[in-house]
Amino acid sequence: MFGYVIDPTYWLLIPGLLLALYAQVKMSSTFGKWSKVNARSGMTGAEMARVILDANGCRDVRVERVPGRLTDHYDPEGGALRLSDEVYGSRSIAALGVAAHEAGHAIQDAQDYAPLRMRASLVPVANIGSQAAIPLFLLGLLASWEPLVKIGILCFALAVLFYLVTLPVEFNASSRAVAVLSSGYLEEQEVRGVKAVLSAAALTYVAAALQAVLQLLRLVLLANSRRRRD
Repeated sequence: MFGYVIDPTYWLLIPGLLLALYAQVKMSSTFGKWSKVNARSGMTGAEMARVILDANGCRDVRVERVPGRLTDHYDPEGGALRLSDEVYGSRSIAALGVAAHEAGHAIQDAQDYAPLRMRASLVPVANIGSQAAIPLFLLGLLASWEPLVKIGILCFALAVLFYLVTLPVEFNASSRAVAVLSSGYLEEQEVRGVKAVLSAAALTYVAAALQAVLQLLRLVLLANSRRRRD
């Protein structure tokens, strides 16, 4: 068992960890920079979200305040777009970009955007898979029972699929946000700020996906190594 705790395949995870660390620092610094610059439109994040939703046939979607930092999200089941305290009432370029991004998710939902539907369908199995995968995998190794090892890998693969499907969903929402804000709501320089914020946010999703893929590869390598020894 001890050999598996300190096995050399841990090195495989380092690129994902480094990218995740960089992405978090980049997101924090970029959001912090543009949260200090107010847009000339004078609109708050909540007002911008409301305007975009109404213009795209999403009048039934509520815009609500939610506590926390960068806890902004669209809740399709609750029919609500929830913005954090630093976005809801802020007039900053960063806040408008985040609000427009989340509005983009609501528009995706209204238009039956396929990757969004796929991601939603994967949520239950991905949650179960991410929680059960490693215990099942390790139990299979300890018991030298290959079917259980394979089940653990399959469970984790479902979680990886969720991360991969998330990428086009997030990229598309950001593209929608930039397109809308560029259509007269923000000036060119302000749009550049929005792009910087949303690009930094996108990098966090890329880092999460990379970490998941590398972990899956690590599990496969461990399984193959155990099989060769047996």
